Amino acid sequence: MDNPHDDEAIAGIKKELQTNGCAAAAAMIQTYFDEQDNVQLNIGITGESGSGKSSFVNAFRGIPNSDKERAAPTGVTETTTDPTPYPHPNHPNVTLWDLPGIGTTKFPADEYLKKVEFERYDFFIIISADRFRENDVKLAQEIQKMKKKFYFVRSKIDHNIRDEEETQGSEFNEEETLKEIREDCIQGLEGRVESPQVFLVSSRKLHLYDFPLLEKTLEEELPAHKRNVLLLALPNVSLEIIIKKKEALQAKIKYRASLSALGAAVPVPGLSFAADMVMIAATIRQYQVTFGLDSASLQRLAQTACLPLDELRAVMTSPLAGKEINKDLIIKLVSCSVVDLSLTAAEEGFRFIPLFGIPAAMGLSSVSTYTTLNMFLNMLADDSQKVFKKALGLDTTV
Repeated sequence: MDNPHDDEAIAGIKKELQTNGCAAAAAMIQTYFDEQDNVQLNIGITGESGSGKSSFVNAFRGIPNSDKERAAPTGVTETTTDPTPYPHPNHPNVTLWDLPGIGTTKFPADEYLKKVEFERYDFFIIISADRFRENDVKLAQEIQKMKKKFYFVRSKIDHNIRDEEETQGSEFNEEETLKEIREDCIQGLEGRVESPQVFLVSSRKLHLYDFPLLEKTLEEELPAHKRNVLLLALPNVSLEIIIKKKEALQAKIKYRASLSALGAAVPVPGLSFAADMVMIAATIRQYQVTFGLDSASLQRLAQTACLPLDELRAVMTSPLAGKEINKDLIIKLVSCSVVDLSLTAAEEGFRFIPLFGIPAAMGLSSVSTYTTLNMFLNMLADDSQKVFKKALGLDTTV
């Protein structure tokens, strides 16, 4: 997944290395990571009262509605009286804002955008449990004037499907029913909103219907520097999302490898290896969280999927499964890898060779870190796919 910001960063690091040396280049790489971690993404979730806004906020964040501490409160009446931020539990720089229903007494339609501080949000998701109404259209028109993105989400689709199946009996056709609902929504918006996009979603079953398409659309239409921020925070509702996360994380490994090489330039035996192990452990913890394999994420998934936690853990096969990621564990696992052990030994040996020893050690350190991170990333991505399949009741032996 190419990113022009990455290309600029690489060029800057090379220039810094040539001009000011290793320390300055290492500082530039660290600044790059800090900037990536601090990119903020604010998503406004709005619609009329009772449309399912809070349930969508919770589902997107992987939080069950029953979680009294972290879930946005849900109910049949308007439960949101002020714009309320709900940070992602694993990616706090991503915040979903549960906005009050437009057209309420406190938030009349003509003052809505001003009162909810419109400029704060990167894009809006307008939710309705049935047809989109006049207030939804007015809001979309105002957002459109201000050149921001918005997406219509028709919620509670699983309820509609269930009702139609009961009504039509043997004549029921799910694909045709979904098509009719989508076309009905779009017809009500055409001519009033430019190129309306409507996504049919069930917050209880995000992997079904149009939520994967919504994810893909958001990813494609966000600015490049916010695209990966969204991607890494998305719930794992398809194998494609897991693969995309892996690719995004893989693209950053070259920077970690560069930091490792610069650390190897310090002529102190053992220092580079120790620093690498700390950095690799911290990076793998990030991978674990992004794939939803940390203890807290697995517990939330087990609760949402109505499965015992042990059943989800049982399908994970990597040596990282169920373990607390720390430096000691990584050293133990790396020591079991003949390739990594050989590269580390060669790196330490080259340090004592005059002239070209340090450059050679830097190269070996970079290769060793790159190889190690790729190995662990592959392990966690595989485990994530198995857990995803288990949570949906799919065959995990495939």
